[in-house]
Amino acid sequence: MLPGLEAVLQGLEKGAKRDGVIKAKDAFGNPAMQPIKKMKRSEFPKDVKVDVGETMVAKGANDMNIVLRIEKVAGDDVDVRLVHPLAEKDIRYSAEVVQVSDPRPPPMPAQALEMDEEDS
Repeated sequence: MLPGLEAVLQGLEKGAKRDGVIKAKDAFGNPAMQPIKKMKRSEFPKDVKVDVGETMVAKGANDMNIVLRIEKVAGDDVDVRLVHPLAEKDIRYSAEVVQVSDPRPPPMPAQALEMDEEDS
């Protein structure tokens, strides 16, 4: 779940409804904190401009779009930041709480703790 959405829903009771907008920085975090991948210039199409600041879209696992933002070019080495395609977009949401559960795990049974029932 998006951290920004989780914060909006935190503490709501079953049946509660919320609508609103989560700012991009609260939805996906700071794009500058996303991972960097080292690539070779030869991995890019020949007609693509490979300069710092340029962005392009590539297909990732499961055909998901990934935005590549060029961070550094040194000879044939290119550092790209892997950015979520919606990372700089505000997210409009509409949510209704259908169930509330306790996020804490249940207590461990005495057998799992290698204790005798009478010790607990």
